[in-house]
Amino acid sequence: MCGIAGFHASPLPAEGYRELIGGMLAQIEHRGPDEAGCFLDDRTAMGTVRLSIIDLSSGSQPVGSPDGRYWLCYNGELYNYRELRAELTRRGVSFRTESDTEVVLMAWAHWGRSCLERFNGAFAFALKDTVTGELHLARDRFGKRPLFIARHEGAWLFASEMKAFLAYPGFDFAFDPAQLASAFATWTPLPAHSGYRGIEQLPMGEYLTIRGDETERGRWAALDLTGGEPPAVQPPATEDEAVDLVRADLEAAVELRLRSDVEVGVYASGGLDSSIIAHLAKERAGLPPRTFSIQFEDAEFDESAEQEELTKHLGTHHSTVRVSDTDVVETFPEAVRHAEVPVFRTAFVPMYLLARHVRSEGIKVVLSGEGADEAFLGYGIFKDTLLLSSWHELDDATRMRRMAQLYPYLSHFSGEDGHRRMLGLYQQFAEETMPGLFSHQMRFQNGRFAVRLLKDAGDPFAALSRLVAEEPGYAELTAVQKAQWLEFRTLLSGYLLSTQGERMALAHGVENRCPFLDPAVVRRAASVNSRFGDPYDEKYLLKRAYADVLPERIVSKGKFPYRAPDSAAFVRSRPDYRDVLTDPATLDDIGVLDARFVRRFADRVFDSPPERIGTKENQAFVLLASTVWLHHWYVRGNARRRTPLAVPLYVVDRRGSALPA
Repeated sequence: MCGIAGFHASPLPAEGYRELIGGMLAQIEHRGPDEAGCFLDDRTAMGTVRLSIIDLSSGSQPVGSPDGRYWLCYNGELYNYRELRAELTRRGVSFRTESDTEVVLMAWAHWGRSCLERFNGAFAFALKDTVTGELHLARDRFGKRPLFIARHEGAWLFASEMKAFLAYPGFDFAFDPAQLASAFATWTPLPAHSGYRGIEQLPMGEYLTIRGDETERGRWAALDLTGGEPPAVQPPATEDEAVDLVRADLEAAVELRLRSDVEVGVYASGGLDSSIIAHLAKERAGLPPRTFSIQFEDAEFDESAEQEELTKHLGTHHSTVRVSDTDVVETFPEAVRHAEVPVFRTAFVPMYLLARHVRSEGIKVVLSGEGADEAFLGYGIFKDTLLLSSWHELDDATRMRRMAQLYPYLSHFSGEDGHRRMLGLYQQFAEETMPGLFSHQMRFQNGRFAVRLLKDAGDPFAALSRLVAEEPGYAELTAVQKAQWLEFRTLLSGYLLSTQGERMALAHGVENRCPFLDPAVVRRAASVNSRFGDPYDEKYLLKRAYADVLPERIVSKGKFPYRAPDSAAFVRSRPDYRDVLTDPATLDDIGVLDARFVRRFADRVFDSPPERIGTKENQAFVLLASTVWLHHWYVRGNARRRTPLAVPLYVVDRRGSALPA
């Protein structure tokens, strides 16, 4: 795992490239504190800070092809690198290292861009072709690793994290009001959005080639939720067969992600998904892994009982981080600095604290359960969609029965009275009023409240509406598949894998790996979803597949989403935050916020009993607080690191060279 940064076609003199790329890499050194290296020529400077995990002694970057034509700066892991290396060796390709980075390079040299379709990994990379002068940028199929791109005074800038751009001369951050409105409304930046003017994300599964004054963009991996795209999988004929196939695919996915020259740990939340991963890690490695989890002082969010039961059952060496309201509030600003984008809840902050603890324990790699809910329909929103899409065909008794299966962990969904109260709410959303977004209409009501924080929100759903309208094949998906597509393309990649996952882990030099997002596992899930069991019993097949090897309490308890104290933590532990969020000079400087509404809203939150603060107010509060801190860190430039790299910078200097080395 690493971080990359660079620039291309810069009008700045090439003599200063080394110092400049060193400054950019220093901004993201936390991602790869072990080594640093860069490639320079007269048009391009690009570099890597490396977290050494595979081939510790000879996997340094940048790496070049034997003929000197291609140079690669790579962030990520290619899990199937051994298989690809063997195939390339049979085709006559020679290797100088044991690293997956060199496999990526030589695969491109041998197959060109089509090599991407063969990759099973989490990656983003920049590859320079010194013969054609092209710069190629690419990102993995599910968006596990970030890649941001900016245009500035004729130059192309790119980096794993936007803070690297702070080191480029004259580059300034400014909020993009339309992108902020979209993020506030939909809870997360959309695939190409950053929240700032002039900066975009390279969307998941896409590439960008810069060729002189021209660019070529495209998607190399589509999100297939039907199981019909190649390599298609044959749907199982029976439930027993489905269970066996799911087990086999998950076992293979975990085994691939245990490939490492350093110890691999497991995040064990106490839920079904991470428990499956911990069990499989023990099976495939032959000994219990080290496991790590978060405990909360607030019992509403705590799963320590399930964590204890699992770790005793598996015999793991387990350690925890106990998190209080004060921990959340005090760590929030620094966690936002690493998040870089607006955030709608505080659950990423305990993950920041957990990753810090994991690294202090000497662990660089962890497995986690992200992707299971998206792939195997584990979220309540999928049950919501199933119910609402058949609403008019059901009588009230059936609706009530289905409602009881939706959110048993929410107090307002408990009991017959609660279900009856919710009938009216669901009735409002049984018709599609937002084309293509039927499944998420109810969720987006909370977003409609949050955008009131902004001066001019316009149509905050316009960008998402365009995204689904332009997506090939989207209209033909079922209502549940559309919901699934939206989860993969928005909240998973834009928040769970990035802000809550990758960013918090890499803030401390920890790499997270997600077996449930193995392409074969996702395809298998598409072939079995809703075909067996009760579709209102979420992740039925996963429960069935592992009921005999996991504690019954974990298998049967149902979905308990990972959450943390939101606005209540600020109200209980730091009431002075009211002044932080409503400072007139700050609000005027931010410019995009409606200062009058912000002040009224902050007063309302801080004057309310914490238990009376609703979901939409919680989300709006965290979005407000994160935006205020993003303004401090990025718009005002306070995130800029002014100290040089802590490790020596290895330099491949091709400046002044017209021919390959």
